[in-house]
Amino acid sequence: MMKQIVGFITGCLLLGVTVARADTVMVATAANFTAPMKAIAAAFEKHSGHSVMLTFGSSGKFFAQIQNGAPFDLFLSADAVKPRKLEELGWSVPGSRFTYAQGALVLWSAQEGLVAADSPDILRSGRFRHLSLANPKLAPYGAAAVETMTRLGVYDRLSAALVQGENIAQAYQYVFSGNAELGFVALSQVMQDGTLKAGSGWVVPADLYTPIRQDAVLLKRGKDNAAAIALLDYLRSDTAAAVIRSYGYKL
Repeated sequence: MMKQIVGFITGCLLLGVTVARADTVMVATAANFTAPMKAIAAAFEKHSGHSVMLTFGSSGKFFAQIQNGAPFDLFLSADAVKPRKLEELGWSVPGSRFTYAQGALVLWSAQEGLVAADSPDILRSGRFRHLSLANPKLAPYGAAAVETMTRLGVYDRLSAALVQGENIAQAYQYVFSGNAELGFVALSQVMQDGTLKAGSGWVVPADLYTPIRQDAVLLKRGKDNAAAIALLDYLRSDTAAAVIRSYGYKL
């Protein structure tokens, strides 16, 4: 069998045929993009033959880890600022940065009927004890939540009820587990195929917060990695776009 394999490869080389080599790409992905990225990675692996290793977490922590030598090839941030800074500091491949999604914020509760779909009145009602959000100093979705509450004129009134998660995944978990009756989370965490998967929610109008532009960038470590380059291209494909939209993101 080994002789047959060696013979096949030798024959391909003599005929000028390139033998494809499967590579592995290490991807640091913002927590809000967990569900769509898992779906995209699975489809990409099937399509390309490459392997994808995903790590999900805080974009702020990834930003620091990358500068400390963390072995990532691609960085999918929850904002545009950190990928741009990595480019300016020489940690990424110039010209590789692009916006892969624009995030949406939702006020969500795991309880059916608690949050009206057409109104944020629950925030003024006093019918809850805890309101979850991601740390606004680290997470773009947390900053968007604070901006929303400020524009609605309820932030000071609600400050004592706020429960902060380190990132948007933790903020969601507080609500999902019932430790907070409601919270500001990423729409992608509670939506699939255009509808809420459970609970009740109010999709925050886009004019109440600064657009959450999420950028991806090829890191210097991945500049010669065929899988990293191919996955970055795949993120721009119509197939990936359909998945991204199905979780409530805009493109």
